[in-house]
Amino acid sequence: MEIHATATLNVSAAGLKLPTGRSQAEEAISAEFPRLIQPSLLAIPADSSSTIEDLINRGELSLHSIGELALSARRFPPAFSPDLALMTAAYTIDLKTISAALVRHRQAADTPRTLLPVPSASYTGIIIFADTEVPIHGRNLRAAPLPCLFPKIWDSEMNLIYERNMVEPRIARDQGIILYTGAAGVFRANPSGLDDTLTARVGSNPLRILARGVFGVLLTDPVIDRDDALLIISSEENRRLLREGKVAFVLSDSALRSPLKD
Repeated sequence: MEIHATATLNVSAAGLKLPTGRSQAEEAISAEFPRLIQPSLLAIPADSSSTIEDLINRGELSLHSIGELALSARRFPPAFSPDLALMTAAYTIDLKTISAALVRHRQAADTPRTLLPVPSASYTGIIIFADTEVPIHGRNLRAAPLPCLFPKIWDSEMNLIYERNMVEPRIARDQGIILYTGAAGVFRANPSGLDDTLTARVGSNPLRILARGVFGVLLTDPVIDRDDALLIISSEENRRLLREGKVAFVLSDSALRSPLKD
């Protein structure tokens, strides 16, 4: 999971003159970026009820690790506005180091089973479409699901179908338990309709499911129909998809931008 941010400096207001001040402007942005980005990093949802800041307050994560994360950001060459008044630098931050530190189980928990299995084909992965507003469980409101580091999947009877401890620890640390994508990733002009990144995660024949609701204080956990959940948990082959983290959520473009504002 990656996040993207930009930092902009008003060159003239900073008292810098071009072209000699270009390197100073770049240094100023680089120096200030960790401080500027920290509030946004702290606000990232870790799961359905806690942000990164909540984890730090509970002693589950250190503030130092967030500072190190900001310093690890990959910066792209800065660009000037047409009038040369503003310099903007774009950054990408890989959250894998943080999510990996929060994977603490040593073996995968049992995936759910059912006493009354239904016939189910074998799939290469699972995609849940959650890119529109759906009912919020327990409330008379609707909202589009939002991303987090460790989402859960519930069925319509509020049985837990998927959560971080069900994923093999090595896989959870190396790739995270979920891949987020926008609608563009599932409507490509090829036989599967999926882009390369998505295919690498869920294969070319994934089970496609529509979210029927959303659950959690931070609105991160999709709720799927019980019949769809049974297609997953009725066969060992499909339960293995959960253990291997072969799960992706399709979210709206606005939701994918929500954890971090430029």
